Amino acid sequence: MELGVNVPNFGPGTNPARLRDWARVVEGLGYDLLMVSDHVVITPDVAEQYPAPFYEPFTTLSWLAGMTDRVRLGTTVLIAPYRHPLLVARMAANLNALSGGRFVLGVGVGWARQEFEALGAEHAHRGRHTDEVLAELRRAWADTADYGEGAIPIWVGGSSTAGLRRTVRYGDAWHPLRQTMAELRSGLNRLRTVAASEDRPAPGFAPRILLRLTDEPLGDDDRVAGEGAIEQVMEDLAVLRELGAQSVVLDPFVGDPDETERPEVAWQALATIAARRTGLETT
Repeated sequence: MELGVNVPNFGPGTNPARLRDWARVVEGLGYDLLMVSDHVVITPDVAEQYPAPFYEPFTTLSWLAGMTDRVRLGTTVLIAPYRHPLLVARMAANLNALSGGRFVLGVGVGWARQEFEALGAEHAHRGRHTDEVLAELRRAWADTADYGEGAIPIWVGGSSTAGLRRTVRYGDAWHPLRQTMAELRSGLNRLRTVAASEDRPAPGFAPRILLRLTDEPLGDDDRVAGEGAIEQVMEDLAVLRELGAQSVVLDPFVGDPDETERPEVAWQALATIAARRTGLETT
């Protein structure tokens, strides 16, 4: 099972030197995947959680591709309605080629109403627009003479029925974000039901989970996957592997933007997981 890291590409402590340090830590610790998130306009609703500066994902990952050798690079998640699908198709294909086939495109519908308004995008129709973007990506990439032959995995976020249907129709993997273990199990069961109703195979499973280590165990009713004592987090990872996860992305950003000025806390947590990773690798 692959392990990845969601790297903060925003906030007061983020700058090119800090992003370079993150890349060195993630690759140096042996993680398989480095992912970043997406916002374009830092409107007030965005700034409450993800304040400026915000480094745009395609630009950032293209830069990081040149200073990494092995780690895969991806978005968790690109907000599909913010860009024309042919622009996304071109940027993703170019990044995949320039990185030696290391790109993973995680997509979602988005949530920040003010940001949608600033971009002239329709918040009310963001689900439909996301479907259209994904369909157009598949059509564009079929032209391998133009976009290249390297297959780009698409991970689709969202746990609503519409989101699961979108995953089945267009995705290579379901990419839920920060859920409890019970929610992940339930979502997988619903995903398989939707796949059967569509007469399609169930896609893969690549969740993003919180990484927050605590000194004492937390009650299972009080925590999401990836949160708690180290033994609880390692058990979560083992269970996710049993549930069929091909990749798990660890998200060490707990929620305070000031964390971006103290990345050593997250790096230590990632080092702790990496040191106990034996047995989670793909066999």
